[in-house]
Amino acid sequence: MSRRAVVPVRDGRLPKGAADAVALADGEVILVGEGTRDAAEVLLARTTWCLEAAFAPGRLAAGLAPHLDDVDVVIVPASLDGRDLAPRLAAQMDRPLWARATELDDHQALLARIDDRVVVPVRLDGPCVVTVLLQGRAYTGSGGPVHELLPVADTGLEASQLSVSEPDVRDLAEAPRVLAGGAGLVQGLDDHEARQVFALLERVGEALGAAMGATRVATDAGWVSYDRQIGTTGVVIDPDLYVAFGISGAAQHVDGLGTPKHIVSINLDASCPMTARSDLGLVSDARALLVALAQRLGVES
Repeated sequence: MSRRAVVPVRDGRLPKGAADAVALADGEVILVGEGTRDAAEVLLARTTWCLEAAFAPGRLAAGLAPHLDDVDVVIVPASLDGRDLAPRLAAQMDRPLWARATELDDHQALLARIDDRVVVPVRLDGPCVVTVLLQGRAYTGSGGPVHELLPVADTGLEASQLSVSEPDVRDLAEAPRVLAGGAGLVQGLDDHEARQVFALLERVGEALGAAMGATRVATDAGWVSYDRQIGTTGVVIDPDLYVAFGISGAAQHVDGLGTPKHIVSINLDASCPMTARSDLGLVSDARALLVALAQRLGVES
């Protein structure tokens, strides 16, 4: 079955999962949005098409459809913009949408369900649109030519925008900054107190423009929801800044971190793996430092 990736671009920035989509599409990709030429310079692909236009998912879906009629499987990153574009593209092309795939071949896709704790196989019986989760794949072939596509005409398919509000909870996989907590953050507390500490971590994160994450121990204990779990069995992230509060650095968790530009570890154990791999390791009580940080930012503890 033929495949092609469609990757939304904002101001020349690629979303998380762009490389995964290109790898699964065997190096064929349409970059759509603003700054596509800049994005094409950093994304390795066998063949790249650039469709330069303001990001308006309804209008872009209508404009992209003719370029994808002969493609069996259209692959879109499961990023914020990807999740906006993919269902509109599937509706425009009258195809099924298979969302949140972790694996994909010519016969089936594996879809993550129930807070990513269950994987459901679906058979690919015909043309479809698939959104794929960040898994750290990359196209390994040689880079090829870049082509321009004609601008998309206004189709009147967009909803009118009344206002834009910042979300209460940042998308963990997309967040450039992440504050995460582990068992060491709530050591010695009961379940109710532990949930309050993680709620404080989330509020401090919001004040700093960061998403809140957690280890599997924290989610299994019920202190935070499973959509906040970072790791190979949770959300795979790749932020610019990762701050670990009371996280020792178990392999399952660390393997979901990607390659953060900067890592800060707050832990009483100076020799724990997370402190060893951090750019800045603070040997300190994680909960006490969190409370002090909340006070400094004017966040209620």
